[in-house]
Amino acid sequence: MIRALTASVLIAVASASPAQEAAVQGEGAVLRGLDKVNGQASDLNLNNGAATEFGSLTVELAECRYPVENPDGDAYAFLTIRETERNREIFSGWMLASSPALNPLEHARYDIWVLRCKI
Repeated sequence: MIRALTASVLIAVASASPAQEAAVQGEGAVLRGLDKVNGQASDLNLNNGAATEFGSLTVELAECRYPVENPDGDAYAFLTIRETERNREIFSGWMLASSPALNPLEHARYDIWVLRCKI
């Protein structure tokens, strides 16, 4: 009896789970950078494979992806961020527009997060 009930619950939970959304690669990404010392925010427009400097950092975008149903809120981008003068990598990974605190850049002076993919 307990096994049947457990199996029924597991089947119900599995069938209620949404399917994974199909992701599309964007042409690039729009990021926002914040200099925490002087309070200035700047938008960074990058194409896939491109890099730009923000303050003393070099920000490189490998690619940006988004679900077809929600290109603005659920964009995610693979970034590599280095301290320019030392050429020291301080971040490499995926950042999500909908949850920027999930995998943030940890830097004393700068914050960088993903706003959306360029379509």
